[in-house]
Amino acid sequence: MSISLTFKETMSGYFTLGVTDPAEGAKIGKQNNTQLAMHAKVSLDDLDRFLSDPNHLGSLSGTVDFPPFGTGIAANSGIFNLFKPTHDPDMTYMVYELAFQHQGQDYYLAGHKNVKDDPGFDLWSDTTTLYTCLYQGKDKNGPIVGAGILTLGVKQLADLLSTIKVPGATSLAEKAHAIEKFGAFFAGKLWDSYVIPKFGKQLLDKSHDETLHYDVIVIGSGFGGAITGCRLAEKGLKVCILERGRRWEVKDYPRDPKNAWWWSNEKPAELNGWIDLRTYPNMSVAQCSGVGGGSLIYANIFVEAEPFVFDMGWPKEITYESLKPYYEKTGKMLNVQEVPDNQWPAKMKLMQEAAEKSGYSHRFRKMPLAVNFDPDFSYDRADPFGNQHTKYHINAFGQEQGTCIHCGNCDIGCPVKARNTLDLNYIPLAEQHGAVVRPLHLVQRITPLQSGTGYRVDFNVIDIDRKKLAPGFLNAKKVIVAAGTMGTNELLLRCRDQYGTLPNLSSVLGTGWSSNGDFLTPAVFNNRDISPTQGPTITSAIDFLDGSFKGQRFWVQDGGLPNLIKDAVTGLSTDHQFSHFFSVLQTLVKNNSPLSCVMPWFGQAVDASDGVLKLSRSRIPPFRHKMQLNWNIKNSESAVQALIDMHKELSKATGGSAEVPLTWTVLKNLITPHPLGGCRIGTNSTDGVVDHKGEVFGHPGLYIADGSIIPKAIGLNPSRTIAALAERIAELIKP
Repeated sequence: MSISLTFKETMSGYFTLGVTDPAEGAKIGKQNNTQLAMHAKVSLDDLDRFLSDPNHLGSLSGTVDFPPFGTGIAANSGIFNLFKPTHDPDMTYMVYELAFQHQGQDYYLAGHKNVKDDPGFDLWSDTTTLYTCLYQGKDKNGPIVGAGILTLGVKQLADLLSTIKVPGATSLAEKAHAIEKFGAFFAGKLWDSYVIPKFGKQLLDKSHDETLHYDVIVIGSGFGGAITGCRLAEKGLKVCILERGRRWEVKDYPRDPKNAWWWSNEKPAELNGWIDLRTYPNMSVAQCSGVGGGSLIYANIFVEAEPFVFDMGWPKEITYESLKPYYEKTGKMLNVQEVPDNQWPAKMKLMQEAAEKSGYSHRFRKMPLAVNFDPDFSYDRADPFGNQHTKYHINAFGQEQGTCIHCGNCDIGCPVKARNTLDLNYIPLAEQHGAVVRPLHLVQRITPLQSGTGYRVDFNVIDIDRKKLAPGFLNAKKVIVAAGTMGTNELLLRCRDQYGTLPNLSSVLGTGWSSNGDFLTPAVFNNRDISPTQGPTITSAIDFLDGSFKGQRFWVQDGGLPNLIKDAVTGLSTDHQFSHFFSVLQTLVKNNSPLSCVMPWFGQAVDASDGVLKLSRSRIPPFRHKMQLNWNIKNSESAVQALIDMHKELSKATGGSAEVPLTWTVLKNLITPHPLGGCRIGTNSTDGVVDHKGEVFGHPGLYIADGSIIPKAIGLNPSRTIAALAERIAELIKP
């Protein structure tokens, strides 16, 4: 049952008929000693709905005292808004509006308090001063017939606090909880408006300039951002790509503990490294940060979604057949290949053997990989994984790349650039057509320009040397949000629910989140060399996406791991006071993996896609906003368990022992590198955030192009589907 909350508030002040300006009305009213008093009752019929509503809408009723009209005039209907967003992203309104009649004539009394930080300390005056106009008619469409300024005094504030009630509360504790929730919301909003601008760490540029700097600003440089940025630049548009992470070079890839491994949205000036690992109840999400986005850390799998994926939940314009040309286009751009038959790593051979011994040989598939292979590579040569064996060439986009040396470091940066990551194709092609890429630009909010000609994008520039943030902004006619599923959801939730700059975003924002059913089960094989640190991270799959096993759709893949012990030893063997010792140790681990007997069975499943992302905040100073994930395993457990059961079956068939982690058997916790949804594609704002063209409902010129628009799990690696959708979105955007 919903909880409601009510309170009474009285404001009074000088008021004059025949003027339209509140300040003038107050001045003349003071001279004539003419006052108006509003005795209002604020009703919040559903407190949770009121708090989550971007406009924070309640109802108002009460009485009006105004000597020219009389006293105790009943006003039975009205509107109340608390911290309603305005065209100025740094200002909100407290809105009080009452409808009443006098001598058969309708009148509408409408006032607002301006909540905005100015020089000095103006919180009290802002929150107690109501700029008021009296309209003739039923609403504000009529002519203004009077104006003035009403105020709330200290005694009236005390009276207000004494009138707070929680109708429907069944206990004192429930009443106290509702009052505490409302109070924390109110205090938090004031903190945002008056404390953070003066003392907060989150910096925003306060200058107002509506000059259009670009035709298009793209936020993020992963599969959505790099592709849309590239294609729009090819169309001749002036494009800027803002990326929160670094522009990584091979020499900067993290390898040992002292390197820049971690990214933190809460401390980006200090932690701006390779991996962004976010933890939520029962779920963790791993992402990469850098120019190239998810392509820097993904396992090279570039596979098309199955046709069944598009049977339900998608707009009619998007089908497997309609995406097929874009799938082919992206495959050519990333030069997709399979592992050559003469260089299968041991784990790939185990995959094929497991499929054959379990009766699933017809389900075994070699994976399409965005990797350059050397047909002459051999595991039999001396030190086969050494950089000296790569063959360098200049690719079609003018970038130097090598061929795969099977070192196993796909997820932490290929030392010879054999992987066809986006910083080696789409991004340089975009730059060749004039696009500007700005790394270390963390976007804070998006605001429509008052002129209606585009959007302002506020960001913080990260200075990694000084560990400082500097505010900045750019304006563009169009903005494409491609910050990855988690980044895009958080940015838009903050724009709607924290800053109020995009208050009309769909109410389904944040819903339909999916982990894509990712799971990894390690299996131990005694007396068998699996060496999961050798070869591309993933090479093949055993496909059960037809739902033939326990009625669930999933597929199994061979997982891989970087040899971090070898990498750390290699790094410590130079420029170190004990470098000689580590040089000797390096020779011992050169061709051996400490996990040589482990097979990391991996895979994805079609889960329930019923997670919900939302913005919450602490109820004590500094009232921090933080994105939360509400995700329950109940509706997805059978799909994940079917995947695990197949891991067990394949292990047993090949003489291994699957060791299902306690994090699943006991806690039912998961980790995913493939989050999807939250800004799902739909037919209108009631079932989606964007339309089939990727354009945000109600916000012309604002687009989303990343995994967040995918409406449900697809049960396999999603990068190529994200890329195909991005190609389609870019094609449909008109210059």
